[in-house]
Amino acid sequence: MDQCLPLWRSMLFVPANVRKFVDKAHQRGADAIILDLEDSVPLAEKAPARHHLATAASRVSANGADVVVRINASLHLAAADLEAAVSAGVRAICVPKVNGASQLQWIDEAIAELELERGLPSGHTGLIALIESAAALARVSEIAASTPRLLAITLGPEDFSASAGMVPDADGLLFPNQQIVFAARAAGILPLGFIGSIGQYRDLEAFRETIRRSRRLGLRGGFCIHPDQVQVMNTEFAPSAEEVAEARGLVDAYEHALRSNRGSAEYRGKMIDAPVVARAMETLASHEQIRARSD
Repeated sequence: MDQCLPLWRSMLFVPANVRKFVDKAHQRGADAIILDLEDSVPLAEKAPARHHLATAASRVSANGADVVVRINASLHLAAADLEAAVSAGVRAICVPKVNGASQLQWIDEAIAELELERGLPSGHTGLIALIESAAALARVSEIAASTPRLLAITLGPEDFSASAGMVPDADGLLFPNQQIVFAARAAGILPLGFIGSIGQYRDLEAFRETIRRSRRLGLRGGFCIHPDQVQVMNTEFAPSAEEVAEARGLVDAYEHALRSNRGSAEYRGKMIDAPVVARAMETLASHEQIRARSD
């Protein structure tokens, strides 16, 4: 996976129009704060939320969190949202209800014009695609490869489950999230999400097990709606100390084998070769990325 991709283990939704939530967001420890202009903001509040977006972005990023803005799905509202959102302080735009590549390409072009107009580096503003229907999932590979501006793709579990006529639990969400992982990895972007409902935060131990299982399946972070979810996600979407030590040992053993003109080695009773070492290298890269953020 591209090492230039952001570290987004936890991405906390904050309604952009609720001042008390905005003011406390920087204290939550999330890797990213998603200032929401869509579902959590009533229509009458959307214009005032846009007006104060720059101030809100500055506040929520006070402790170093990346700022993401979720825009509305309709073209009319999305255009106004982008006018307010594209700025030096916003790392990415989250696009809801993505149905195809052309939708993201239109938004890409609009952002490029705004970046040029505002003196921002080309490509400064990334995109996150939110897949929320069965029809969109059928086009997920096309969507994942739609634009170089796309940094991540994720499933919206509640809307997707409603579209599919199913309950948003692990049984139903396993396959669609695997599709997200496969499409993201093929396109070189982040696979985000977890195999459960985003509203699952009362039972934190059950939520912890959901995140652990999701990471084993290849997901690398996700959206959350409650501050209690943040620390669980930061911990469980990160390699443990034991995993880091194992990865270092694997890499050392393999490098020793290469110096002896062998393409495989034995490490702690297991045969290791290039694919095993590739996973270990990704573990070490993730550890270094997390350490750099902490520093």
